[in-house]
Amino acid sequence: MKHYSKKKIIEAIRGTGGIISSIASRLDCSWNCAKKYIYQWPETKQAYEEEKEAILDLCESVLYSSIKNGDTQSAKWVLATKGKERGFIERREVTGENGAPLVVKVELIGDEDTEGV
Repeated sequence: MKHYSKKKIIEAIRGTGGIISSIASRLDCSWNCAKKYIYQWPETKQAYEEEKEAILDLCESVLYSSIKNGDTQSAKWVLATKGKERGFIERREVTGENGAPLVVKVELIGDEDTEGV
């Protein structure tokens, strides 16, 4: 097995978006080897976590740019995921046959201590 320095691992992480196969390719090692090295030291793990956060930030900025340009689908998605506390949530009502109330039966199996619950 090859041995890599912290510095080499951190350099391999930068610009990958946190994709382990990309990191492994840069190191010329297997996916498992790259993952092992990423989590071997606090500094490499931190660099990896920061890289994953950076790609999420980039995705969010692209999403928000598309919303500013009038993309209503993206706007609806953001409202449904981040606007829940403001009431923007998709709701699905579940009913029984032909709109009748839904009857749910619960059967407890295997634990005698639940008898009578």
